[in-house]
Amino acid sequence: MTNSSAPRRRHLASSPFAPDPEPTIEDFSVDDAVCHDLYGLGKVVNAEAHAVTVDFGSQRIRIRSPYAKLQHL
Repeated sequence: MTNSSAPRRRHLASSPFAPDPEPTIEDFSVDDAVCHDLYGLGKVVNAEAHAVTVDFGSQRIRIRSPYAKLQHL
């Protein structure tokens, strides 16, 4: 039988089992040049709190945060 009130184990900073650090979320503003892994080169036309709209020439795509495949140029 296990004791549910047992203290949780802490991971050392050098432990290979430490949880991954939180990713930093980039800030985009209007007229930023960007590159997307799937859509290619584009320009930010609208920036909201948790999403951006990017014009890729042939189409406009709204991309939600955390922008995993979107990079500043």
